[in-house]
Amino acid sequence: MLAVRRMEEKAAQLYTQQKIRGFLHLYIGQEAVGMGIEAAIRPEDYVITGYREHGNAYFRGIPMREILAELMGKATGCSRGKGGSMHMFSTAKRFLGGHGIVGGQIGLGTGAAFAIQYRQEDLISVTMFGDGAARQGILHECFNMAMLWKLPVVYVCENNQYAMGTSVSRSSNVTEIYRIACAYDMPSEPVDGMDVRVVYEAMKRAAEHARSGKGPYFLEILTYRYRGHSMSDPAKYRTREEVEQYKEKDPIARLQSYLYESNLATPEEFDRIEEEIAAEVAEAVAFAEASPYPSAEQLYEDVYVQSDYPFLRE
Repeated sequence: MLAVRRMEEKAAQLYTQQKIRGFLHLYIGQEAVGMGIEAAIRPEDYVITGYREHGNAYFRGIPMREILAELMGKATGCSRGKGGSMHMFSTAKRFLGGHGIVGGQIGLGTGAAFAIQYRQEDLISVTMFGDGAARQGILHECFNMAMLWKLPVVYVCENNQYAMGTSVSRSSNVTEIYRIACAYDMPSEPVDGMDVRVVYEAMKRAAEHARSGKGPYFLEILTYRYRGHSMSDPAKYRTREEVEQYKEKDPIARLQSYLYESNLATPEEFDRIEEEIAAEVAEAVAFAEASPYPSAEQLYEDVYVQSDYPFLRE
């Protein structure tokens, strides 16, 4: 969690230096969601999410150097410099993206679950989306099909309270998003996304449910982003007091306090962790800056799916 926090802070700095171009959506404040989920599932399971995915990519095991290289559009990035901030991908790590179309990944994640079921694999598809995407029609179509066919999918709504600059209360009659699943008789629950231990326990229950053949499960994980929707967003639609109120429940600080109080860690150990992460970030930045941009000849590569794609391999 701390590594993702420091990586994202460095990415923000690189963006202001114009070393990262285009859009940049930071995960700062939401780290407990991605980490709690990853701790509760298997490396072989599939994860798909939206465009705020740098943290998820790191939690899946994609090296920080490849993530920062991708943000800079370098050929050594996890998507060969062609995906940038919004479209990271790794078949080796079972990370299906990073998607820029709001809600588009809901259909793709449901399709991944169908493929798992078709192949009779002991896997699940973790399909993540934001509170804004929860208002897309594709969610209802997928919820219906997933329940009808009892697909092994865990739907996760990362509710950070705002779809770009619009609060949930201004755009949804049902503000308790987990209740949407009731229309499809899908089990669901709200989760405190500012506590990684709570996220882990909820995801563990949901994963076991989906993996056992009982069908989908829906988690609304309540979280908060400290920065704007993207780097170009001044976030004037919320007050400073609101942001500070959520920072008092910071997921990293909460875990740190728990470890202290439980005598599971010492200040010296945290200092060492900070030093190790600082070195990892510095190495990743140096690697990314020294890496080349993709050549013009690579423009037409990866346009169509490769034959070794897991869902097509026989």
